Amino acid sequence: MRFLNDLKPSYDLTYDDVFMVPSRSAVGSRQGVDLSSNDGTGTTIPLVVANMTAIAGRRMAETVARRGGLVAIPQDIPTEVIADVISWVKRRHLVVDTAITLTPGATVAEALSLLHKRAHGALVVVEDDKPVGVVSESDCQGVDRFTGLADIMSRDLLVLDEDIDPRAAFDKLTEAHRKLAPVVDREGKLVGLLTRKGALRATLYTPAVDANGKLRIAATVGINGDVAGKAKALIEAGADVLVVDTAHGHQESMISALRAVRGLDPQIPIVAGNVVSAAGVRDLVEAGADILKVGVGPGAMCTTRMMTGVGRPQFSAVLECAAEARRLGKHVWADGGVRHPRDVAMALAAGASNVMIGSWFAGTYESPGDLQTTADGRQYKESFGMASARAVSNRTAQDSSYDRARKALFEEGISHSRMFLDPARPGVEDLIDSIVAGVRSSCTYAGASSLEEFHEKAIVGIQSAAGYAEGKPLHSSWA
Repeated sequence: MRFLNDLKPSYDLTYDDVFMVPSRSAVGSRQGVDLSSNDGTGTTIPLVVANMTAIAGRRMAETVARRGGLVAIPQDIPTEVIADVISWVKRRHLVVDTAITLTPGATVAEALSLLHKRAHGALVVVEDDKPVGVVSESDCQGVDRFTGLADIMSRDLLVLDEDIDPRAAFDKLTEAHRKLAPVVDREGKLVGLLTRKGALRATLYTPAVDANGKLRIAATVGINGDVAGKAKALIEAGADVLVVDTAHGHQESMISALRAVRGLDPQIPIVAGNVVSAAGVRDLVEAGADILKVGVGPGAMCTTRMMTGVGRPQFSAVLECAAEARRLGKHVWADGGVRHPRDVAMALAAGASNVMIGSWFAGTYESPGDLQTTADGRQYKESFGMASARAVSNRTAQDSSYDRARKALFEEGISHSRMFLDPARPGVEDLIDSIVAGVRSSCTYAGASSLEEFHEKAIVGIQSAAGYAEGKPLHSSWA
C-alpha cells in the first residue's frame, strides 16, 4: 500500500480518514477475486468474529465457517463447554443449515421461543428423527400458544437429499415455489434445512475447513491461571486456531502466557493481542505469536480511550503493525473499529490478513442472545464489552464475593447496549454478503485478484470530514 502522491501523514488515522483511489484494472469480475487468507487460519473470506460472549457462539461459528470465515469462542466459557462447542461445529454439514427441531406434541409457545435462533425463521417437526412437518412464524400467528404443532404445521413437504448439488437444490426449490426444505439422509432422517438463498450461497462461498474437511473454529484463552493447561485442552478438543487474549497485550503476563503456550508445540496458529505498535508486535512474535491482534479502544462496546486516554486510531495501528509483522514473516488481524464494508477493505489495504468484527454481528439472529422487541416493534439483541461489569462478573464467577466486588469497580466496557437487527439484513450471512461484495469490488478497483495483491496495489489518500460525508448516500432528497 502507498499513500496518494506519497504524502505520508504526520498524525494517526482512523478508517474514516482515508479513501482508496481506483487504479487501472485487468480484473474482469468481482467473482474472480480470491479472498482467502495466507495466515494459516484457513479462512476463504477475511472475516473473524470477535471472541465476545454476546456474539460468538455455536450457531455463529457454524454459519460463519460455512461461508469461509472464522469464529473465536470466548475465554470466559468453561473449557468443557468450549470442547463441546468445537465437537458440535465439527459435526455440522458443509452446505445444509442445522435445523431447529421439535416434536408434533410441542406447543406454539415453544416454537416461538426458538424460531428466531436461525435466520430462516422456520423449524422442522420430527418423529423418530424424520421430518413430518415444517412450522414458520406465520403458522403461529392467530392461534392459542398452547396449540400443538401437529395442528398448525405444514405437512406437504418438499424433501431434498443430502448429497444434492446446491445448484440443483436451488432449481428444485424455485420450481416448487418453496423458500426452504428439509434435507434428509438415505434413511430419511433429518440432516438439516436448506433455503433457496442458502443453496445459492453454497455456489458462491467456499467453507473454511480443516484437513479432515470439517468446519474450522478458533478458541480463546486468557493470560491468567493455568494458561498452558487450558490451551492444551482446547488443542486436544480440536480447535483450529488458538487466541491468547487480553486488552493490553504488550505486557509481561502476556509474554509469559505466550511462551507457555508455544512450549506445547501446537501445530495450529497462535494469535495474540491486543497491540497497536511495532514494538508490541516484535515482543509478542519473539514470545511465540504467529498472528497479532491489533486494536486498543476502537470497538463499539469499548470505553478504554474515554476512560484512560490509551489507544490508537485503528488504520494507522494496523498499517504499522502489519508492516512489522510482514518483516518478521507473521500476520495481523485488525480488531475493532469496523462499521461499514469500506472499513474492512481499508484494513485489508493496510495489510491485515483478516478483519475481526464484533458488535456489528451482535445484532443478528445467529448471535447467542435472545431476540427482544421494543415497544415500537423494533427487534434487538443485547451486547456488552468484554471489560464491562457484565463480562467481568461472568469471568469471575468462581472468585470470592470480595474479589468479585473489587474487580467490578474497574470495568471499562459498556455493560449494556441494544444492537438492533437490520430488517433488510437480519442474519449474519446477510451482513457477510454485503461485506464480501464491498471487498471484492474494492479489489477490482485496485486491479487486484487476491488479498496480497490488494495490499500491494492499494493507493490510499487522506480526506477531511467533509470528504467522508460526501461519500455517504442520501436516503432522502436534499431539496
